[in-house]
Amino acid sequence: MRKPPKEQVRQGLALAGLLLLTGFAIAGPTGLLAWSENASKLDQHQAHIAHLQEKRDELKNRVDLLDPNAADPDLVGELLRRDMNMVHPDEVVITLDQD
Repeated sequence: MRKPPKEQVRQGLALAGLLLLTGFAIAGPTGLLAWSENASKLDQHQAHIAHLQEKRDELKNRVDLLDPNAADPDLVGELLRRDMNMVHPDEVVITLDQD
């Protein structure tokens, strides 16, 4: 016995919808095929975040060493020599000619 055409259309649409959902589950932007790509991107982002946190900690330490109330004398001396070309009278400056 044959099913009525209306029932065949309904089953066809249901099958097409199911196949479409299955296709998205496999090849969609969040599907199985994109899973490994997303995992590698996550690893890259986590490595970048770790690098940025390390850089932030270095900068925070430098800021703490330049606290106006208790500045680190070694760092202050380094910055004065490097940025302002200031030296003590008893120091000798040796420059290397870079060609």
